[in-house]
Amino acid sequence: MYLLKVSNYGGVSVKALKGIHHVSALTAKAKENVHFYTEVLGMRLVKKTVNQDDTSMYHLFYADEKGNPGTDLTFFEIPQAGRTYPGTGSISQTSLRVKDDATLDYWVKRFDENDIKHSGIIDKFGRKTIEFTDFEEQRLALVSDETNEGVAAGTPWEHSPVDREKGIMGLGPVRLTVAKPEKTHNVLTEVLGFENIGTYEHDGKTVTVFSVGEGGTGAEVHVEASEETRERPGRGSVHHVAFRVEDEEELRKWVSFITEKGYANSGFVERYYFKSLYFREPNGILYELATDGPGFESDEPFDTLGEKLALPPYFESQREEIEAKLKPIK
Repeated sequence: MYLLKVSNYGGVSVKALKGIHHVSALTAKAKENVHFYTEVLGMRLVKKTVNQDDTSMYHLFYADEKGNPGTDLTFFEIPQAGRTYPGTGSISQTSLRVKDDATLDYWVKRFDENDIKHSGIIDKFGRKTIEFTDFEEQRLALVSDETNEGVAAGTPWEHSPVDREKGIMGLGPVRLTVAKPEKTHNVLTEVLGFENIGTYEHDGKTVTVFSVGEGGTGAEVHVEASEETRERPGRGSVHHVAFRVEDEEELRKWVSFITEKGYANSGFVERYYFKSLYFREPNGILYELATDGPGFESDEPFDTLGEKLALPPYFESQREEIEAKLKPIK
């Protein structure tokens, strides 16, 4: 396995991260959000739960057929959220993987039929891509897995309104936009074990590509250098990106590793569906490290994932109070 060893910090050894775990964003309208991501993009709502740090808001998870690690795009609902003013210190684009180049032709037609703004098919770092936005200007892209040789994709849900062969298979590269790129580059390579594998130009700005673990579409972070003002987040912005860790034992090693590196962090956090660690890098990007398991079938069977409000056991005694604060979503 890939190993990182830092003898100057107590000799803590950790296995390399396995790729992207999930991306969590903000929405002001949960009902419309569910419609867009399930009926238009055809992803499966695998978990309808609450933000464990604020149970008055929904936390919605869209993914492949069962919410495999690396396939989850999640949303916190904040009804009063204002618009996003894009800028630096942000996760400025989330991409979603599809099978091959030909599949993008299907999505161009689908986007046109649904009046979704998009770029058409473009080339980005050797891959065919379509950039688009959702109804709240969430910045998204579809990326072809035609040439992917890295982290395996997930499996689209067979009951999706999108043909299974054309469906979204998981998360692709995330793009960060930062004012001081060298600081983010350093965290990715010297702390998280990513490798610098190249650059490309995007809207006149240089983007540096970093890869981790097995690499490929599901294991890249693209860092865009920008001198814009700092982003003011709101609906349509991204809250954090999470990277994959094998299991709880490995995550606890990462807690020690990040602490010894001198970064303030959350310590070990129990999320029930996975275990987590959070810390913020110098440009303000919030990173999470999350375990691959236990997964979303911990409290619901595969066939009915996401159909009811799911609460971790430690919130179950508060179900009546929590449900009273939430507007039902069908």
